[in-house]
Amino acid sequence: MIKKVLITGATGLIGSELVRQCHNEGIAVNYLTTSKEKIEKSENYKGFYWNPKKGEIDIEAFDGVTAIINLVGASISKCWTKQYKKIILDSRVESINLLHDTLQNIDHNIVHFITASGVGVYPNSKTKLYTEEDNEIDDTFLAEVVVAWETAAAKFKNSGMEVSKVRTGVVLAKEEGALPKLIKPIKFGVGAPLGSGDQWQSWIHIQDIAGIYLFLLKNQLEGKYNAVAPNPVQNKKMTKMIASKLDSPLWMPNIPAFTLKLLLGEMSVLVLEGQLVSSHKIEQLGYQFKFYNLENALQDLL
Repeated sequence: MIKKVLITGATGLIGSELVRQCHNEGIAVNYLTTSKEKIEKSENYKGFYWNPKKGEIDIEAFDGVTAIINLVGASISKCWTKQYKKIILDSRVESINLLHDTLQNIDHNIVHFITASGVGVYPNSKTKLYTEEDNEIDDTFLAEVVVAWETAAAKFKNSGMEVSKVRTGVVLAKEEGALPKLIKPIKFGVGAPLGSGDQWQSWIHIQDIAGIYLFLLKNQLEGKYNAVAPNPVQNKKMTKMIASKLDSPLWMPNIPAFTLKLLLGEMSVLVLEGQLVSSHKIEQLGYQFKFYNLENALQDLL
């Protein structure tokens, strides 16, 4: 029985929900934060300072911990300048390296390392359903990030720990993440499908993404897992469903791909490309989704 877990990125979108679910299950949480103001100390929720850039970490964070869940990484939805792309990559790899190198030098009881990853590793396709067995890799910057992330995580395996990689789809939540960005133009009456609108969106509700981390933690499952809901939808369908929930008619034509490429540059892959990703593996192992289809997820969030 897991009693205490160390979470990096615990104060972020997924982290906050995961902490809530861990506490519901009686699991205490230690967390690492780069912000000293965010350090709290209560019986089942203790914060510790770290600075992966400078290689600083408070080793007391590992006390009594048997597993680590790593959620840290700079946002991919800020402008991808050359400089910021380096930040996106480094924020993921440096933090994993610091955790790994620290564990080499201290006594600890950690047997399981679970890290965030992304479905962006799979090539853009309108017809192929991707499973964890697929080894094809897209030629985008996002795929490069995922490969570097998962390669860094593999080091824990070499140190005798079990490693799980959670390939996350588009996370839908009320306050943060993709949904508020999708809602805004629709609310103002200027919503429209993006590009052809045929690109797949493999989405997941915030409660389910946290639920999958908890499920892997409690059952000590290793390997790669697609963290997406069982029913992906195309961009035009998602846009229409949000608009109908908000009672906001869609009257604009699709926003042309070239316009989005001009506006967003290389980052336009985030909205113009997508993957049809399977959740079969995690379901087979017994995870039961709370939100199977987009209709219910939007009903809950909107």
